[in-house]
Amino acid sequence: MKSILIQAAWFCILLASFVTGSHAAIFDVKKFGAKADGKSDDSKAFLGAWGAACKAAGANTITADGKYMAGPIKFQGPCKGAITIEAHKMILTALPDPYAFKGHAWVTFSSVHGLTINGGTFDGNGATAWKLPDCGKKGNICRLPANLQFNVVTGLKIIGLTNKNSKQFHMTMGGCKDVTIQNYTVNTPGDAPNTDGVHIGESSKVSILGASIKTGDDCVSLGDGVQDVHVEKVTCGPGHGLAIGSLGKYPNEKPVLGVTVKNCTLTGTTNGARIKTWPGSPVGSASNMHFEDIIMNNVTNPILIDQQYCPWNQCKAGVPSKVKLSGIGFKNIKGTSSSKVAMTIHCSPAVPCQGVLMNDINLVYKGKDGPAVSSCTNVKPSITGKVVPTACSTHK
Repeated sequence: MKSILIQAAWFCILLASFVTGSHAAIFDVKKFGAKADGKSDDSKAFLGAWGAACKAAGANTITADGKYMAGPIKFQGPCKGAITIEAHKMILTALPDPYAFKGHAWVTFSSVHGLTINGGTFDGNGATAWKLPDCGKKGNICRLPANLQFNVVTGLKIIGLTNKNSKQFHMTMGGCKDVTIQNYTVNTPGDAPNTDGVHIGESSKVSILGASIKTGDDCVSLGDGVQDVHVEKVTCGPGHGLAIGSLGKYPNEKPVLGVTVKNCTLTGTTNGARIKTWPGSPVGSASNMHFEDIIMNNVTNPILIDQQYCPWNQCKAGVPSKVKLSGIGFKNIKGTSSSKVAMTIHCSPAVPCQGVLMNDINLVYKGKDGPAVSSCTNVKPSITGKVVPTACSTHK
């Protein structure tokens, strides 16, 4: 009787598979010609494995164990089913020549629904790019690739991925939805220019849950059009902090709505919790943004709202920003500042900040010219609990 029941169960599984067309398969990049010697360009093998997995029905898996080198790779969807890339033992290194990359990214995923990346190390081999004359400095535009780019990807899970030495941004996202990033690691020198750990724009329902980011620019940066973004348990440093913006550089930017950053630790960074907009900007808005339970260790600008953000003087200096900031909370933020002005809230005279709440803040400056102070313009924050330094002690 038991054997009959087992046979019946297997028959039902096979029948369901036949009806739904779900035939999960495994595609090993080595079977598509990858040499895995860490020296040969294995781009075609990765694209071959992707093409086969993408065309096959069902939820399929691509495996890549070993050391590989590759030039530009574009993984294009839509695919017939979800795809998982198992890369726990993979080290993929980019070609060192910056001029071998004509696009904006080294590895790109586009128009995919249901993508999981488990593990893997992506090494952008960026040292040669960082040394290009004035690259990324003084407003110079460099056509350098991000390590990873996700365009219009939904149902994305990135788990245990290591991203390092990118020629420019380590990871960028645009038009993505339902994204989870867990146990994410970025390890790049602090003097590597424009190497944001992850930049997210025009995406919704994104969660970063656990990350260790060492880089030469923002650890996490959120651009226009982000909605319902949750960033938690990120350690940052070296780097430029956790940033919303910059906003207002371009016309027709979409609003920012709903960002929570909490349980993070920043060490030796130039900024901490930061919101930045360009002066002379078109009309825009960003609202419902909260920074909570954050530890600052020797951070230069622990709390910073800068609506006069103007790197390399590439802006309309003196013309107010028209990006309206509202519903901003700073709660339970503690630690040390490496500068006397531990709290700077410089809002726009054209659209003063609204609904700024400061709650339980203790930022200590130990310099000889201490104690710490705050500086504010065009804002009247609400204060609850103990706030050190006194919020907006130099209010204008």
